[in-house]
Amino acid sequence: MREEKNRSFFENSIINKMPENEHEEVVFCEDNQTGLKAIIAVHNTVLGPSLGGVRMWHYKNGLEGTRDALKLSKAMTYKASIAGLNLGGGKAVIIDNSIKNKSPELFRRFGQFIESLNGKYITAKDVGTSSNDMKYIKMETNHVTCLPESSGGGGDPSSKTAHGVYMGMKACAKLCYGKNSLENKVIVVQGVGYVGMHLVEWLVKENAKVFISDIDEEKVKEVVKKYNVKSVGLDEVYDTEMDIYSPCALGATVNDNTLSRLKCSIIAGGANNQLAEENVHGRMVMEKGIIYAPDFVINAGGLINCYSEVIGYNREYVHDKVENIHNTILDILKKSKKENSPANLVAKKIAKKRIEEARK
Repeated sequence: MREEKNRSFFENSIINKMPENEHEEVVFCEDNQTGLKAIIAVHNTVLGPSLGGVRMWHYKNGLEGTRDALKLSKAMTYKASIAGLNLGGGKAVIIDNSIKNKSPELFRRFGQFIESLNGKYITAKDVGTSSNDMKYIKMETNHVTCLPESSGGGGDPSSKTAHGVYMGMKACAKLCYGKNSLENKVIVVQGVGYVGMHLVEWLVKENAKVFISDIDEEKVKEVVKKYNVKSVGLDEVYDTEMDIYSPCALGATVNDNTLSRLKCSIIAGGANNQLAEENVHGRMVMEKGIIYAPDFVINAGGLINCYSEVIGYNREYVHDKVENIHNTILDILKKSKKENSPANLVAKKIAKKRIEEARK
């Protein structure tokens, strides 16, 4: 009985998950004085130091937070590779309530943990953190991006992420409708945080018919009033007749339940890990005749902006790289159609090939 219990523990342990996901290093950070509980996951550094934001979220427990860090850091490896950046994939999570429990001391202590990795991991803002938080991390380490422009950084990268999603969405439209115009297309943007709100602005300028949804009712009212768009309920999203579904909140919204209900021609959004099970739901999406823009390709604009900070910030470089997401998505979708292979697997294959060539 004890043997069976021990086997179960190790089979489900995080350490056992590391080789499965090919992670190089996972660091658990804890500090009683500041209340810091964080995980830094370094997935791959073949192309360069790992870069990925720090997400501050009220996870149910450490295991849930660690799983998120592992999954997100792996996606960052592919995102950097396919975007042509000399970066690896990393991610960090701070397990706490970002509204109630932020403090300069907590972020400075987190910065000390980053510094101890000697440049192997570079952090950035993510869900629950801001450019202002990065200033406190900067007090302890230089391995940080998304600093305010007043501090010599590139600022909040959300607008660049949204720009890339917009360009990728236009590429999907070109393949689906014969032209890359989004005018009069019914588009549901799920999640109107920083990225979602910037995306709505792009879409409204192109005269798309935009619907929004978010758990924050006040935010919904604000965006509806500002951009003259319409709102739909949280669960109504999946039953709405639309041309394009754009998930811009948390991941796994493309799953068994939603795919049986979704009425769209295109899925193109800024959220990470949109497919609940990538090997299953990528093919299901394709078999339903829906065009899918792989999340780690279409939402790379923010990472491009952060990378520019690392090598010396250049707005023109960032703009051109983000605009090129259109061509990258279009090439992947054409290859997907030709090979009859899900777009997410085609994109991952391209990303892995670049890494393997660099490794050799």
